[in-house]
Amino acid sequence: MAFNRAMSSGVAGLKAHQTALDVIGNNVANVSTYGFKASRTMFSDVLYQTLTNASKSDATNGRGGVNPSQVGYGSKASSVSVDTGRSGMATTGFPGDCYINGEGYFAVRDGKSGAKFTRVGALSFDSSGYLVDSNGGYVLGTNGNGAVSKSTDPTKLSAISYTPASVAYKDIAISPDGAVKGTKADGTVDTIGHIELVHFTNPGGLEQTGGNYYKATDNSGTADCDAPGSSSTGTLVTGALESSNVDLANEFSNMITTERGYQANSKIITVSDTMLETLVNMIR
Repeated sequence: MAFNRAMSSGVAGLKAHQTALDVIGNNVANVSTYGFKASRTMFSDVLYQTLTNASKSDATNGRGGVNPSQVGYGSKASSVSVDTGRSGMATTGFPGDCYINGEGYFAVRDGKSGAKFTRVGALSFDSSGYLVDSNGGYVLGTNGNGAVSKSTDPTKLSAISYTPASVAYKDIAISPDGAVKGTKADGTVDTIGHIELVHFTNPGGLEQTGGNYYKATDNSGTADCDAPGSSSTGTLVTGALESSNVDLANEFSNMITTERGYQANSKIITVSDTMLETLVNMIR
């Protein structure tokens, strides 16, 4: 029945707009999260019932062509895509904080799992001499003065560390090209290692895993590992982190239109219910 089609469309619309509101809510919640990338919901129409098929013109019998007549069954949230565009630089003053001025991700190993990727370079050395991020994951690259290893497999990178961990450096600095250098009390400088960045052919294909991390997928493309400032990667800026790219004005605008869309779809359900009630009451 037509009433059932309208109600089905209304229910589908409610679900789609609820998904959109969930995405907006997550964006707004992360407006102050360093390195966060906002998402957006894409809608699409769904199934159609064809009432009459199209027919071509028949000049012989004096009949013109007829377009198809179809009735749809609402909408759906077809995809949720991530805006991988870079945001502004937030100055922190901490020497271990690194902002990627361009493309690329830090590669991090958490436990025995494969490499994860992040734009948030809040780095420090732990008590064992390993360079770690804010979640305690090992930052990957090369150790010592060795050449930076250009690879397409981030899992082959090493956890950057200095041994023995008892070595005392009065200052540790990170260069724009990713070199991590420690200055001893006597003024000598050691190159502890080199941070490498990973660039993906399709960064939008990365999967968000929480904790400011992403993981590679079948659609993220080739992962190219290289020194910051080389190939397609940006240089590092110390004393700063990447801000969230959430645009609050845009999110509030989307919130209003999504709320109105939700209300309109709920009204369709209410009106359909009223019409069904009228039909049922006809026997009284």
